[in-house]
Amino acid sequence: MKFLKYLIFLTIFASLLYACGSSLINNSKNIKEEPVKIANDSLEYEIIIIDPGFTNYINAIAQPRGFYSQKYMEIRNIAWVLTWNQRARNLNTFNPNIYQNEIDYDRNIDYGYEVNYLLFNYFLFAQQKYNMDLGGGFRRQRIN
Repeated sequence: MKFLKYLIFLTIFASLLYACGSSLINNSKNIKEEPVKIANDSLEYEIIIIDPGFTNYINAIAQPRGFYSQKYMEIRNIAWVLTWNQRARNLNTFNPNIYQNEIDYDRNIDYGYEVNYLLFNYFLFAQQKYNMDLGGGFRRQRIN
């Protein structure tokens, strides 16, 4: 009789432990981040940024549109494009997975605010993500 009480108590206790235990929740979402496309049909050009995390950076970390003047971003973009393209041409020294393409940015073309904003923020994002310094007199440690 004592054995039966002990067995019932043990079964109830084990059932309670099992029922109160947490289940594994798979929080990994297979959401594919869409590439950021920068285009201007009147000038017939486009830039596509496929770096994971850039969309989140633009939405959560980057300064809002209007924070920087277009001229300020153009000056930074010119300096950073020069450095980027030098590294893209010298893949033996720099990571070819980062510098896959040269950026065709002509300082004499007015690309507009949006293109300069997204390109400027991509350079900030890349410097932070890949721990690199593109120079141009802008501190890498500063997020934006």
